[in-house]
Amino acid sequence: MTPAPFPTADIAERDRAVRVAARTLARAGLAHAYGHCSVRLDAKHFLVCAARPMGLIGVGEAGTVVPVDGPLPDGVLGEVRLHQAIYRSRSEIGAVARTMPPRTMSLSTLRRTPRALHGPGTYFAPGVPLWDDPQLVRTDAQAEAVIAAMGTNAAVVMRGNGAVVAADTLEAMVALTWYLEDAARVDLDVLALEATYPAAVLDIDACRARATRSGRIIERMWEYLSAGDPERHDASASPAVRA
Repeated sequence: MTPAPFPTADIAERDRAVRVAARTLARAGLAHAYGHCSVRLDAKHFLVCAARPMGLIGVGEAGTVVPVDGPLPDGVLGEVRLHQAIYRSRSEIGAVARTMPPRTMSLSTLRRTPRALHGPGTYFAPGVPLWDDPQLVRTDAQAEAVIAAMGTNAAVVMRGNGAVVAADTLEAMVALTWYLEDAARVDLDVLALEATYPAAVLDIDACRARATRSGRIIERMWEYLSAGDPERHDASASPAVRA
């Protein structure tokens, strides 16, 4: 792992949490050979998972500390620029994932993003932005443009090229990535019938009322998705990893 001015124990714990999140995203079918996730360390640095398929990241396999500003370290994937752009522009963000959710991807080829048709979709109100370009993001200018389109939303969908999700914690980021894909699943199901049965899209007030975190909403989804991971701490003893 790249040396950095942080307590070794703190980096080790963040690294473990990133590995759990990475494998969890893969097990949920939200990433395959491509994708990466990260956690903020401080205002100037974050830690990204190893540059390999997230589901294959091994126990104890180290990630890399990356500066929020400046060139990517050797061996870090090019689209980690998207993480840099988010951490640079949104101080409230503590974790980021770049994934390839299949139904979200299918919907995006229609130039559509998931609507708020059920609970999970409400967390992206007033609507998930679409980056209408299927090309890989390999320059700083491209990354800045994608994240500018994202604005303050929890997600941005890239046409035919997956999605980026950001949240305050790793657990919330994983849960929101799953919510995005579940919203796409419902939207695709509804599209097949919508000519006959118009969809009941939730308005902004309904979304704000429904998009709650009370009742351990995020924690329960995290426990469900990460169950069985070899490096997951017992849920009752492991608080959310925050930046």
